[in-house]
Amino acid sequence: MEFCPTCGILLQYELPHMSRPARFFCPTCPYVCNLEAKVKIKRRQHLVKKEIEPIFSKDDMKNGPTTEATCPNCGFGKAVFQQMQIRSADEPMSTFYWCLNEKCRHQWRED
Repeated sequence: MEFCPTCGILLQYELPHMSRPARFFCPTCPYVCNLEAKVKIKRRQHLVKKEIEPIFSKDDMKNGPTTEATCPNCGFGKAVFQQMQIRSADEPMSTFYWCLNEKCRHQWRED
């Protein structure tokens, strides 16, 4: 595996085409490294993307802090909440809520 010396991203391999030699290129920046004809690729490994994991699990909801917040879906008056900084540092934190009504479990957010 080769990494971009400019930005550190994993380089991708591109097959030779007409007069252009095989090369490694960076998908993020303009870095390109042409490969000499004598260079052989021994093994090709296809990377598999991981599944997206939820930020908060149902276990987090059970043990999380609660507050008096009215659910916009069912009107229940209590919810579990979590605060996160998802925008720039000069913006306020976002608060995520999960309704504690067993039949509802609605999720909403306030910025």
